[in-house]
Amino acid sequence: MSFKNKKLEEFNEYIKFRKVAIIGLGVSNIPLLDYMYSKNAKVVVFDERDIEAIPKQIMDKITNYGFQFYLGKNCLQNLIGFDIIFRSPSCLPTKPELQEEEKRGAIVTTEIEMLMKMCPCKIIGVTGSDGKTTTTSLINSILQKAGYHTYLGGNIGTPLFTKLSDMQPEDIVVLELSSFQLMGMEISPHIAVITNITPNHLNIHKDYEEYIESKKNIFKYQKEEDILVLNYDNDITRNCAKEANGKVIFFSSKEKLDNGFIVDGKIIKECEDRIRKHIFNGEEAILRGNHNLENIATAIAATNTLVSLEDATKAIKEFKPVEHRIEFIKEINKVKWYNDSASSSPTRTLSGLNAFDEKIVLIAGGYDKNLDYTPIAKPIVEKVRTLILIGQTAGKIFDVVKQELETQHKKLDIFMCENLDETVVLAKKVAQPRRCCFIFSCKCKF
Repeated sequence: MSFKNKKLEEFNEYIKFRKVAIIGLGVSNIPLLDYMYSKNAKVVVFDERDIEAIPKQIMDKITNYGFQFYLGKNCLQNLIGFDIIFRSPSCLPTKPELQEEEKRGAIVTTEIEMLMKMCPCKIIGVTGSDGKTTTTSLINSILQKAGYHTYLGGNIGTPLFTKLSDMQPEDIVVLELSSFQLMGMEISPHIAVITNITPNHLNIHKDYEEYIESKKNIFKYQKEEDILVLNYDNDITRNCAKEANGKVIFFSSKEKLDNGFIVDGKIIKECEDRIRKHIFNGEEAILRGNHNLENIATAIAATNTLVSLEDATKAIKEFKPVEHRIEFIKEINKVKWYNDSASSSPTRTLSGLNAFDEKIVLIAGGYDKNLDYTPIAKPIVEKVRTLILIGQTAGKIFDVVKQELETQHKKLDIFMCENLDETVVLAKKVAQPRRCCFIFSCKCKF
């Protein structure tokens, strides 16, 4: 007898002829246009962009489906009288218009939350300020190596809500979850992972506390039989154990845990009742850097109850860096080029720097998240031979590095560039053979 997802069937019946708002025409919400049309929902679309900024094919679809739409900065003034509202992750649930609709009885949710509520199989969710994409992808690879049929999504991969009808109870869904996706969520995955929590996205969140509380939703609704994997070395995540409902598994690269998983030099060990068992040699991994050894330990901890150690280690040995995360691009004239442009916070920058023993040419900068760049000043002075700055944060990085140079009475070649093409030309010019040229945290807006 074939499996039937009763929760999904009930939702499909409920949604017929209901008034549905879709806020934001981003990656996660676009598939909802087709889905809601096929279920005869009365859809109204909202987006803060002007019509010229929205892809023509999307507007054509909205028009062909006969959906009403409101565009522009004040579009949410028309958010009145809805049964269910799908907000994009960037549209935070704290917006007054959403709160007013919720008071009137509307269900305010997201594509990812509804996926989790109706998912028929086990869910593994990963969040954190750093390392979540690599850890999520690594978990998925380990499960696939062990023979599981998986669905990879959330903040990476493809939106999975429209895949619900294909999912079977024996499958596993693996999700990377951002603070924006977790904010307001009222369901948690069966296995939850928090890699670490450090200041991030403070240009969008009200404050650091709001950011932290959003992250905690990944485990707040877990049951006793669920699992929470936490970074013991991070004060905030370590203290999350006190609020956990399920079993807590720690990982650490700084402490000799009695129970959990540790990174001891290049060796990953499993600890149980103070007995430490060597389970993986980091030298066998393609991934480089201590932070990636932590990611490996985290992925092993998250999949330990589901796969054999043999399958896990096979997958880890074959796993290549995720795009834009210390991704080796090529070697030109004996200079190795790496792309770590996903490192858009000081802690990620620090992890990337520590992955290299060589003196490097560093291209740094990007858009401003209202973060403190002081922590990376000393490592830059110690590990970088030439610093090339770009983007909105160039001035902030320059100021903290200059101050550190003055403190240490050192000198460092620093250049400011207007665009990425200019930085690459300059980097090629200053890079020396057998040195690394490291493309770093360059998610820039020009």
